[in-house]
Amino acid sequence: MHSAICPPGKKKITLFDEAFKGFICEIGFTGRRTYALRHINDRGTQCQYKIGDASVLTADQARKIAQQVKAQYLTGENPQQKRKVKRQVPTLAEITPRYMEHVKSYKRAADIDERYLRLHLLPRFGKLHLDEFKQAEIVEWLNGKVKDGYAQATVNRWQVILSHIFRLAGEWGIPGAERNPLKGAKLKDPNNMVERFLSTEEIARLKVAVEQSENPMLAPIVALLLLTGCRKREILDLQWDQVDLERRTLRIDRTKAGKVRRVPLSDDAVAVLTSLPQVCPYVLPNLKTMKPHGSIFNAWNTARKRAGLKDVRVHDLRHTLASQLAGAGHSLWVIANVLGHSQTRTTERYAHLSGETLRSAVNSAAKVSGTTWASPAE
Repeated sequence: MHSAICPPGKKKITLFDEAFKGFICEIGFTGRRTYALRHINDRGTQCQYKIGDASVLTADQARKIAQQVKAQYLTGENPQQKRKVKRQVPTLAEITPRYMEHVKSYKRAADIDERYLRLHLLPRFGKLHLDEFKQAEIVEWLNGKVKDGYAQATVNRWQVILSHIFRLAGEWGIPGAERNPLKGAKLKDPNNMVERFLSTEEIARLKVAVEQSENPMLAPIVALLLLTGCRKREILDLQWDQVDLERRTLRIDRTKAGKVRRVPLSDDAVAVLTSLPQVCPYVLPNLKTMKPHGSIFNAWNTARKRAGLKDVRVHDLRHTLASQLAGAGHSLWVIANVLGHSQTRTTERYAHLSGETLRSAVNSAAKVSGTTWASPAE
């Protein structure tokens, strides 16, 4: 078999194994040798199953594979069809455009899915075929991202997107999506009720750190997050036509609640905005692209570590403004309106801060009276 060659004028010749009926080796005019298995299917038609290249497999290795394949045929399986289906299994990157087209038809925040896929999920899993995903591998990666400093709520969102893609692919009948690898993987508690508020001293340290950032836009971004209480994307995507310096407001067109809201601007916030050059439609663009930042995590992570505040999240800047408002004695209704909460129960997490202010107020009133009521008069 090894010495045989394809005669001149022929495209290929076929050598048959005398000991194993159907096991063959085809030799092409280029000298390439390929092992295969010929058999008769249930309809009486001769079929051929390619085993592999002889430059990779020995005859004995190819013969063993041929025996396994023939056994599958004899037990009613169709390895040829299984191989065909296997080749049709798309990668995550290949199925993503269909997913995005689908979610854009009904999901208001589809742009967030697109950004999370582009920046996080596709760089890690984009080249994997759908049948190659393993739950343990995905969960390990997600847990590692939390350790890297990403909020649990954000990482949970990535898990939901991946699971949603597999569920939809299964409904669409896409090969490789018969099993959702994230089925049964519970989302971890984001513990959103545990708030982190920055003290005056911590804010001063953070200010120094962000001003030293290699990203010149990080300092004004952080400043506006602290001064307005806006969500991160509301500031990153902000355009100049949303800024009304005369009325001292920002217009947020697409809020989390799906409504337009006006954000009041303090004198300090106005000062930050007026100091910024209007180089493009966006207020705080990536100066390399003149488009909104896809992510500020790397610059933020460097700055917070430099300030000794590695536990502080970007979203905590929003909580900090709320705590300052509560500390100044403002009602939960006022805080809710500043933050854009559609329901005041969302703001009730700051009730303990407001309560401390009220207690301080009644203590001050008691001192004015000059009378102590701690014990009955004798």
